[in-house]
Amino acid sequence: MKHLAIAALAVPLLLLPACSSTAPSSEASGDSQPSRAVVIVSGGATRSPFTTPTQACKDGEGFLAAGNTDTELREGLLAAGKQVYTAPVMDTWGPVQEPPADSLGPFADCPIVLPETMTILSTGDITAGGERLARFLSYLNSEYGVTDVDLVGHSNGGLWSRSAIWVLKNTDSPITIRSLTAMATPNEGSVPGRYTVGEIDLATCKGNSYCKKALKDWIPFVDEYDKGLNREDTMKYLSGPQGWSAAQGNVLDGIPVTLLGGTYLKAKGGDPTVWPYDGTVSRFSAWATDTSDSIIPWRTCWEAPLLHTIYQSDALKLPWSTAITNDPAAIARVNQAIDESDTALQQPNRQGC
Repeated sequence: MKHLAIAALAVPLLLLPACSSTAPSSEASGDSQPSRAVVIVSGGATRSPFTTPTQACKDGEGFLAAGNTDTELREGLLAAGKQVYTAPVMDTWGPVQEPPADSLGPFADCPIVLPETMTILSTGDITAGGERLARFLSYLNSEYGVTDVDLVGHSNGGLWSRSAIWVLKNTDSPITIRSLTAMATPNEGSVPGRYTVGEIDLATCKGNSYCKKALKDWIPFVDEYDKGLNREDTMKYLSGPQGWSAAQGNVLDGIPVTLLGGTYLKAKGGDPTVWPYDGTVSRFSAWATDTSDSIIPWRTCWEAPLLHTIYQSDALKLPWSTAITNDPAAIARVNQAIDESDTALQQPNRQGC
């Protein structure tokens, strides 16, 4: 039987031998390489390998070339002519390690494994994750000639992206962030995170069986595996005048932000900060509804009846295309956001929001 996460953000958290590390290929630092690239950043409690536009992990026979969060996004954006890299993300200490072969969408035989200093700890602190992502982007700049980046963050990947932008802007980095697309990002907390700190209770589920089970299962998962992220995936930590978002200041000024939310799960008369939601993140949070324009000066919003990850799709016996990371329309919207990023700021703010 495949290993399934017991809640929406998780993949199996096991220590396994890492892929063999190799030096960058001849594509690195080539003068002919495009200087603009898309960087995909996966979310909380995930494992995702580093891939380049031409190098990825084993594909086929049940393996996914860039892991279970990034593969469909990567393939869709590559097919649209983008230069795509995926950021290394690991759910425990150290560099990226292969998940079990019987996991849901595992990866293996990765050509390049980067050091821990450039690998986001996907169960850890948001700000620390942003620092590691910024270090990774600097690596792309020095080794692959990347100067302009379109960031695509799924779930907490959107928060690590925002944190990395703060680092880049405050260290006079030569890297320019052209756009940020945040897919189901808990800008104002995740539903399970809010539950574990008492911001919401089981009554919030309005009798929905998936919601109740996911919240009940989340607490033992956090007790065993969390390294600081869960307490930060809350409205109290992220929102308000003293919250993390406010501390980011105006670093998103001049950067078009596209916010995608999943709305597969609905409850009539439910708490609007929770419902509708994708099994992990509400539309309210994904759209940063209560985050002021001083923090996100320009945004556009999109929604579809989708789930947070393929883990929920699998648990509900639905096709993987019901996950926001795998849905063709969601991937097309990400590509559109990148294509329109150079002129987006000329359009009205908060379209679709």
